[in-house]
Amino acid sequence: MNQHAIEVKGLRKMFGQQVVLDDMEFSVEEGTIFALLGPNGAGKTTLIHILSTLLEPDGGFAKVNGYDVSDERNMVKRSISLTGQYAAVDENLTGAENLRMMCRLSGLTVKESRNRSDELLEKFDLTKAAQKLVRTYSGGMRRRLDLAISLVVNRPILFLDEPTTGLDTRSRQALWSIKAELKTEGITIFLTTQYLEEADQLADIAAVINRGRVVAMGTPKELKSRVGNEIIELRDENDEIIRSVPTKGTIEDVLQVMNRLKMAVPQGARVHIRRPSMDDAFLALTEEGKEVMSS
Repeated sequence: MNQHAIEVKGLRKMFGQQVVLDDMEFSVEEGTIFALLGPNGAGKTTLIHILSTLLEPDGGFAKVNGYDVSDERNMVKRSISLTGQYAAVDENLTGAENLRMMCRLSGLTVKESRNRSDELLEKFDLTKAAQKLVRTYSGGMRRRLDLAISLVVNRPILFLDEPTTGLDTRSRQALWSIKAELKTEGITIFLTTQYLEEADQLADIAAVINRGRVVAMGTPKELKSRVGNEIIELRDENDEIIRSVPTKGTIEDVLQVMNRLKMAVPQGARVHIRRPSMDDAFLALTEEGKEVMSS
């Protein structure tokens, strides 16, 4: 049976009078990819900062790799790697120099640093660009280098805070492949993302938070099933969505929904039926969703 890589119970954090995390509770099993979803300001980055010992919680507790984030900070730090929202690389050094510098700072010898850098450059498809200055790298290359740097020393848990923000589709998908490969190596990955497709493709378990609380948790398939079995969309002549209504997927339910809608259908409107997406689940489980689904 898998052990818990991360345990959170009753976690609370305030900034002034604002409650950012409110009695948060969940756990993450070892060797899985866990995605944390939520609207801007929901507390995703604050949570990662607490779990990585950058912030102190105001209440409750959290354990990472079995160590308390408040009382055993050094042991937690030795258990994790962290990649933030922005690439933390020196633009005036080459990719290889960035990696070797971080290897040396992590306690590796000169020879070990050279070997580990070469290994990571190859793993992240950066060998050809190894001797180029990082300021000449594309956004996707910088993020790959940043992720490589976070893996200089093998750690069992990797935190990724919106690692693909601002990347184009091809670069995002390249990083998705790397994350999936890291999972096969037994690394537990905890990621926050604004790309719901990313959670759908990668996550074993996803949690949706809103106003500092976990409002839903399960596999992507389970979260999508909360919306319904089929979504009926009404689109105007410009292919813009007029209404989006979840259904149970049965003929009877679809007919009932269509009968309710037909009186309000504008001329030229078309009907489109599709399966629920993670976007539907996210909207339905957050405040934004309550407004959309009731419109």
